[in-house]
Amino acid sequence: MKTYHILAINPGSTSTKLAIFENDKPIFQKSVKHDTKEIAGFNHILDQYDFRMQSIMNAIEASQIDLKTLDAVVGRGGMLKPIESGTYHVNQDMLDYMKIHPRGEHASNLGCLIAKKIADPLGIPSYIVDPVAVDEMEDIARYTGMPEIKRDSLFHALNQKAVALKVSKDLNKPYRDLNLIIAHLGGGISVAVHHHGRVIDVNNALDGDGPMSPERSGSVPLGPLYKMVFSGKYTLKEIQRKNYGQGGLVAYLGTNDGVEIEKRIQSGDEKAKFIHEVMCYQISKEIGSCSTVLKGKVDAIVITGGLAYGKRTVDLIKERVEFIAPVLVYPGEDEMEALALGALRVLKGEEQAKSYK
Repeated sequence: MKTYHILAINPGSTSTKLAIFENDKPIFQKSVKHDTKEIAGFNHILDQYDFRMQSIMNAIEASQIDLKTLDAVVGRGGMLKPIESGTYHVNQDMLDYMKIHPRGEHASNLGCLIAKKIADPLGIPSYIVDPVAVDEMEDIARYTGMPEIKRDSLFHALNQKAVALKVSKDLNKPYRDLNLIIAHLGGGISVAVHHHGRVIDVNNALDGDGPMSPERSGSVPLGPLYKMVFSGKYTLKEIQRKNYGQGGLVAYLGTNDGVEIEKRIQSGDEKAKFIHEVMCYQISKEIGSCSTVLKGKVDAIVITGGLAYGKRTVDLIKERVEFIAPVLVYPGEDEMEALALGALRVLKGEEQAKSYK
């Protein structure tokens, strides 16, 4: 059986993670830290491209990695236009879209550019896998009570899809035959309805939809919000930060660190205990809502993401939702593995890479 070597690249806000996989096994992993002051000096994410490329190449050279042994490079996909789930070739259309980034800026937007820059001189393919822009929602899920506003699908597609495949394997049942509700619990929270291999409904984990999270507000009542917006006390950027970055747990408790919050709770901090329970209550409500989309026919509820390591968090959710379906826990979010496996499936001919248009 042929052995494939795949370089996975995952740009984050202040670091870029690198990993080389030999088939499905990591043989090298490194997180390249970027100085926060230097990062802050760039006006736009795209402006960081040369800086990050140089940092990555320095790390590769220092680690004495022979890039000529690689069979493919795969990058984290960014905020592309809505696309189906899958592994995509990095092409010029994708690069052009990322350069104008009409859907917004995110560090993951750099993933495809970096992957192609490394892969092209080596004569090997570059890919992205299940970016946040994966959109398989049914039309009925897109509509709101305001014709001017529709719901968008922006969620943790990479980990959601990777975990769904693990559940499929563990249940010994094809993903396309399963009805799952998967809750990704991280800095942001997405709760998705997986119906026969497609995510037909999901909260927009980026834009103020669904439960609050460690650093995002989730849905809030509109009346008080638009009074706040037009009060003259806040700029648009300040309002945006209350939704994304400074909302949720961090707004109440001053931290988005689940471990620190757990320590506070254990030391008797009643406020931390209550606010944490509020978040779990809202997550449970979202799961319950998703069960109606599947008309109660749910094979499993899956809890994943970094917060799934917390027993208190999992138990608070389980006690409210396990009457719906069995609750399975897959803690963490191994995005590097998910990227590599997406590329590997294509290299092995198990899946065909899609073309971005």
